[in-house]
Amino acid sequence: MLIGLEVDLLTLWRSLPSVLLAIAIYQVGRALSVYPLLALLHFFDRPIPLRWQHVLFLGNIKGSLSMALALSIPLGLPGREGIVALVFGTVLVSLVGQGLSLPWMVKRLRIADVSDTNQQIEQLQIQLIASKAAQDELDSLLKSGILPKAVYEEMRAAYQARVASSERVLRDLYSQRIGRGNEGSDRTKLDAIRRRLLLAEKGAVNDALRKRILSEDLVQTYVRALDEQLLGLEDD
Repeated sequence: MLIGLEVDLLTLWRSLPSVLLAIAIYQVGRALSVYPLLALLHFFDRPIPLRWQHVLFLGNIKGSLSMALALSIPLGLPGREGIVALVFGTVLVSLVGQGLSLPWMVKRLRIADVSDTNQQIEQLQIQLIASKAAQDELDSLLKSGILPKAVYEEMRAAYQARVASSERVLRDLYSQRIGRGNEGSDRTKLDAIRRRLLLAEKGAVNDALRKRILSEDLVQTYVRALDEQLLGLEDD
């Protein structure tokens, strides 16, 4: 809408060659800032897969900041109209061209693909999360006296059967994946869980320190050990 309000279409059309040249220049700059720098990353940390580097390159979409800077140019400055048309044309092509092609690129690179086994695992995890949440709510209703115990036991047993079934199938699926050598993706998920547990530990001991339950020296030592474990985990 801002492009339509601020830029004359005829001026934008006359600026098209300059717009295309500007896009080519900033794409070259983007390529030089993404691929070589990320190639050096493997000397310091885990390397970023090449497919993700392509997404970082294509995701170089220009937008509001560039237009705001162009509009901040004083009105009396010679050539202001041409600069605004150049910047707004670049933003327009970037939003339409790269913005619309990014989902297609992600699909072609198969970044967002989820295997059938992973989908099944996530469906089972959804059932577990939902069933356990329902069980917690049933416990709360029973404790508050809203739900009769007979009804509570019947409904909780139904949820428990679903939990047991989901856990059994999940255990079998994880055993099959380990047998096929698919520990990598499972390790990433387990590391995400371990990270949450370590952060929970860290929060608990820091809270105890604030309440003066624990001494600062011991807490700092324990927290440093937790930080080392966190750094050793696989990234999300």
